[in-house]
Amino acid sequence: MTDDIFTESFERLLSGVCAPATVRGIEAGAASGPLWSALAEAGFADLLVSEEGGGAGFSLHDAAPLIEACGRHALPVPLAYTLLVRAALERAGAKPVDGPVTIADTPARALHEGIRCARVPFGAVSEWIVVTYDGACALWPTQAAQIERDGIHGSLDASLLWPSVPAAAISLEQADWRAAGAAITALMMAGAMERLLDMTIAYANDRKQFGKPIGKFQALQQQISLFAERTFATRMASRIACPAGQVPLDRRAVAVAKSYASAAAIDATAIAHAVHGAIGITAEHDLNLYTRRLHAWRRAFGAETAWHAELGRAWLRDTSSALDFTRAHLSPSIA
Repeated sequence: MTDDIFTESFERLLSGVCAPATVRGIEAGAASGPLWSALAEAGFADLLVSEEGGGAGFSLHDAAPLIEACGRHALPVPLAYTLLVRAALERAGAKPVDGPVTIADTPARALHEGIRCARVPFGAVSEWIVVTYDGACALWPTQAAQIERDGIHGSLDASLLWPSVPAAAISLEQADWRAAGAAITALMMAGAMERLLDMTIAYANDRKQFGKPIGKFQALQQQISLFAERTFATRMASRIACPAGQVPLDRRAVAVAKSYASAAAIDATAIAHAVHGAIGITAEHDLNLYTRRLHAWRRAFGAETAWHAELGRAWLRDTSSALDFTRAHLSPSIA
C-alpha cells in the first residue's frame, strides 16, 4: 500500500511537471534545472537512501514501479540512475551530490586529448557521471568536461571528454555499474512500452476507415495483441532483475531483463508506427517521444545480442538442465 501511495504521488507530479512540451524543450536544449528541482524537492531522488540517511529506504524491487513511470512519461532527466548512485554514496560514507547523475555505458578511455566516455545515456543533461577508469569507479563532474551530443534528433545521450581525472571526483564502491544501468534501463523501457501501447489502442479505437474503427480489423488486432504480449512480458522480465533486499544484482537476471526489453522494443516501436500510419512519424505527434527513447535505451548498457550471449555462457558454465537453471537463477523472487 505504501508503494502504491508513492507511485500515485509520483505519477501526479510527473503529469504536472513533465508535459510533452517540457520534454521537447529539454531535448532541444532548454534548461532542465526547473524540472530537476521539482523532482528533488519532492524527495524522489532519495528513494533508495536509508531512512536514517533521510530517504525512503526502498529496495530496487520497491522502486520498480516509480522507475517504470520515468519511462512512461519520457522523463528527460536521469532520475532513475540517480536513485542508485545516491544510495551508493551513502554506503561509501560520502556526502550526497546535488543535481542529476547518470552512469557511463562503457569504461572511460585515455586518448591523446584527454579521457573520453562515449555515448553516455543522459550525458547531455547530467551534472555527474559514474565513470569506470583505470580499474576504479568514481563520480566525475561534467562541469569540467567537453560535452558532445550524438547528433540524433532529440537525443539526450552525449560523449564527454575530460582533460584529466577531475580533482572533484568522488570515489565509489567497486560495483557492476553496467549491470545496474541495464536493470534500470529495462524498467524504464517497460514503462515507455506501456505508454506506447495505451496510445496505440486509443488511436486504433478512434481512427475510422471503411466506416468503422481500424481496431476492429483482425490484422490490426493481431498486431496489437502481440504488442501487448511484448509489453507485459517486458515488465515481468525487468522486475526479475530487481532484488527485494540490499543485495547485489544477479547478472543472469539482468541479462534476461535487458535482452528481452531490447528485443521487444523492436516489435513495440514498429507496431506502434504501423498502426498510427503517417501521422505517427510527424514531429508534432507524441509517439516519437517514446519510440526514439526506446531505440536509444535498446542499445544502452548492451543490446539484446550482448545479453543473450552472456546468458548463454552462464548456462553453459552451469551443470544443471535448462529448467533447473531457470528455476534456480531466473525465477522472480521477492523474499
